Amino acid sequence: MTTTESTPIRLYLLQLALGSDGTPVPGYLIQTSDGKNILVDTGVPLDGSFVPMSGAQLQLFSVVEQLAALGLTPHDIHILVCTHFDPDHCGSHDAFPEAEFVVQRAEYEFARASENPRFTLTRSHWNRPEHRYQLIEGDTELTPGVELIETGGHTPGHQAVLVLLPQTGPVLLVIDAAAMESELNPETRLPENGADLDPARAAESARKLFDLAQHENVALIVFGHDENHWPKLKKAPEFYA
Repeated sequence: MTTTESTPIRLYLLQLALGSDGTPVPGYLIQTSDGKNILVDTGVPLDGSFVPMSGAQLQLFSVVEQLAALGLTPHDIHILVCTHFDPDHCGSHDAFPEAEFVVQRAEYEFARASENPRFTLTRSHWNRPEHRYQLIEGDTELTPGVELIETGGHTPGHQAVLVLLPQTGPVLLVIDAAAMESELNPETRLPENGADLDPARAAESARKLFDLAQHENVALIVFGHDENHWPKLKKAPEFYA
């Protein structure tokens, strides 16, 4: 699916929550050469209903306020990439009724039918009549320079994002296919982490991203919730170009 002939020029890392143990909950904003704003994930619900598996206390940051600091409103978001429907990634989807939502078909159909609390907790935020979903299947070019990489296992239709920036080079947002740096390398990844619905498939997806990072000479990898890696990265309003 190609939306327009545009290329990414900026990548913002948004800190949408921070655990008392230092664990981050990121979101991402990609800006393109033709003025498009692509948001990736929206963080945890702001009502305090989400509690991390670790039990850590969360300091919450509104994605809308993070965008406002960049001079943007929800009306300025053209595409919202839903990497998956875990509650720490889709808790404010309902703040963007005008955006086009892009998600793997397997994720959307599974999450809508599931009674698992990890999907039902925030279903009212991402399953609304006004939402316009583009359902994709497999690896997909969202726009030139932005690739959605199917990486099921953590959830059935999890997807990662590869962003080709003009100065930084390729940046790989692995999301929860590798929440920690150790989960990407096949030699250090544990067989199970307690969060993957299909551990064997999750391991295959991590290997896929590990190989992709080498093949594409990825300049920067951003892990899903790595408290050691996150402090070293630029956060909005700084950006990667």
